[in-house]
Amino acid sequence: MRRPKGRGRSWRRGEPGFDAAVLATSFNARDPGVRPDLLVEANDAEDVCRALQLARENGWPVSIVSGGHSWAQNHLREGGLLLSMARINGIAIDPASRTARVGPGCWGLDLDLALRPHGLFFPVAHAPDVALGGFLLQGGFGWGSRALGLATESLVGIDVILADGTQIHASATENADIFWAARGSGPGFFAVVLRYHLRLHPRPKVTAMKMQIFRQRHLDAVFRWADAVGASVARSVEFQMLITPRALGIFVPGIEVIAPVLAGSWEEARAAVRFIDASPIRQLASFTTPLVPMSTAFMSRTANITHFPPGVRWCADNIWTDAPIDDLLPGIHAIAETMPPAPSHSLWLNWHPPATRPDMAFSLEAKRYLAVYGEWKRGAEDARYADWATRQMAAMAPHAAGIQLADENLGRRPARFMKAENLARLERLRRTHDPAGLFRSWMGREDSLSGGAEDRVLEEDV
Repeated sequence: MRRPKGRGRSWRRGEPGFDAAVLATSFNARDPGVRPDLLVEANDAEDVCRALQLARENGWPVSIVSGGHSWAQNHLREGGLLLSMARINGIAIDPASRTARVGPGCWGLDLDLALRPHGLFFPVAHAPDVALGGFLLQGGFGWGSRALGLATESLVGIDVILADGTQIHASATENADIFWAARGSGPGFFAVVLRYHLRLHPRPKVTAMKMQIFRQRHLDAVFRWADAVGASVARSVEFQMLITPRALGIFVPGIEVIAPVLAGSWEEARAAVRFIDASPIRQLASFTTPLVPMSTAFMSRTANITHFPPGVRWCADNIWTDAPIDDLLPGIHAIAETMPPAPSHSLWLNWHPPATRPDMAFSLEAKRYLAVYGEWKRGAEDARYADWATRQMAAMAPHAAGIQLADENLGRRPARFMKAENLARLERLRRTHDPAGLFRSWMGREDSLSGGAEDRVLEEDV
């Protein structure tokens, strides 16, 4: 993505530059072939209120985009109004109280860099150009989230504009129901977030990374080992594995074992990743790196170059799973053997959540997170690859606890993404605060509050 330049404006369908402005709101280079009637690039709260008034007057459903990093392009729908919050991206830091106020269009990288001189930290997204808007609404597992919690757990308040244009503040003690809904509803949130109020953390004294690279023929051994040690890995480590057609250093299909660590000292960091050096399968590795000092900003930028390059067409999907590794391996092999060319990849994240979370809309996770990301450059390859991620995760759905909204693909594969009781509560709040259904919901549930695809999603939640 590129940061927006200049003041935002409104673009009407059919005028010169309209298509380019709409497609520029999406990280995914695919053109889904749908267009809103109006794109409003908001500069401030007044622009947002005017846009919502115009939508109410014209009977237009409203889609919202902050950074545009939705793999499924959730904000791109046919007709209605598309509201871009990308230019509302300010950062105000109060080091004394360890709090910050940020706009929804603020990139995670920009916040991370702004906090660094103050010795403060926030668990921003791994990709540098993911904006805080969608990231926090869907829960937000970012750098350090295994130790610090989901990013939305460090959210202390939000300033929002409701469907009728009312501006309010919501927190655990003020408009608590809206605050509850904002933490985990993702693109199903029924208001516009104008500003996030964040609780900040002391910056880890050490940020570093260790890697181990295996050829694909060792897939079973690597995944069995990872599954066996997963529960014992320190929470300061984000233990993950990437299946890729072009593994780092060996340039052939393989598995990249990646262990970013955020710790209070080098002694603690080395102890946290010792499980890799002590691994019984280490002799199978093509090579193992030392623990290398590396800032979160550098890791984010590097990931963008190696795995999330610009101008790429995407398909993505995911599952949360607690299933036995023997049940999962056939599907993992199918992913590896059918994957589109590099930089396509599959992510296995050793998550192992805590026993409890705060009461919020976010309510579904499991010990392991498995996601697939297909990437290609030419439109002629859409027919070949567009459904690849859907097919792989649909095949593994019997072993899934549900999905995570960060990499959702609900337009192609409706699936459970929060507990049934949380979803029911969220829908009641939607009817209360957006009774006319001004704001669009998740893809695959379209605009109505009953019937059709939405009922299919609800049935999977029961």
